[in-house]
Amino acid sequence: MEVVQVLHMKGGVGETSYANNSLLQQKVLSMTKPIREEAMTKLYCSTYPAGIAIADLGCSSGPNTLFVVSELIKLVDSIRQKLGQRSTEYQVFLNDLPGNDFNTIFRSLPSFQNKLKKQLGGGSGPCFFNGVPGSFYGRLFRHNSLHFVHSSYSLHWLSQVPEGLESNKGNIYIANTSPPDVLKAYYEQFQQDFSLFLKCRSEELVEGGRMVLTFLGRRSDDPSSKECCYIWELLAMALNDMVFENEPDLSDAFKDGGYNFAKCIRAVTEPLLASHFGEAIIDEVFRRYRDIVADRMSKEKTEFVNVTISLIKG
Repeated sequence: MEVVQVLHMKGGVGETSYANNSLLQQKVLSMTKPIREEAMTKLYCSTYPAGIAIADLGCSSGPNTLFVVSELIKLVDSIRQKLGQRSTEYQVFLNDLPGNDFNTIFRSLPSFQNKLKKQLGGGSGPCFFNGVPGSFYGRLFRHNSLHFVHSSYSLHWLSQVPEGLESNKGNIYIANTSPPDVLKAYYEQFQQDFSLFLKCRSEELVEGGRMVLTFLGRRSDDPSSKECCYIWELLAMALNDMVFENEPDLSDAFKDGGYNFAKCIRAVTEPLLASHFGEAIIDEVFRRYRDIVADRMSKEKTEFVNVTISLIKG
């Protein structure tokens, strides 16, 4: 089955849904707020456009989906009022793959719009929302139609599984046991995907349009560094333990942290795992994953490295 058909966060608003387990992504959005605000301020103050088209690529569903959009609209309206400029109309495009839970997003829009209208007060321009299902590794919008593009924690997902991974036995991503040909396959796939992404957005952005992108990265030269790949290596351990029925003796010291982190990763990966292995194993896989993560947290410090880039179409 193709990645585009199964790659999406856990939908709905249940206990294991992405909507209720996306605090990590929310924290990253808060950390990168100054970069977005600087880019949008420079965009608006360069021409004071009567309308601004904003696209959020890989929007998922839940509270984070409309967080950035709300932020940007309130920022522009604040600048507009201070400078005595006319009202701005907003066109918002929420993009993700077709399997994304767009229904939950659409159901939340009326209350979001009412809240935003109260926050902005009189004199603010209207805001129009559109759902755009499809892969951002291809054209999604008309030529020269977007002013601002945002994407957070989406671009580290590839368009497809690279070819030539047969030698990556016992792993689900790049691990310290992965042979060189596997590293090369992932590298080439990312190069191809990211180049296509930039080409498509360059055609869709207006002259002077802005783009802010955030994704997982690393400081180390090692592709299997714990800074970026460790979470997948531990998930592979949980899957392998199920095959061999291993039951590790683990510390309770960091159990709560392991539980919370496992819920976050489950919300992201459950649809992928369920499509491959079936629903029946999911609870047990993530029980084991929680215990493995808790054990590792009690012995070593692991931190995420994020890369944020701000671009302008010259």
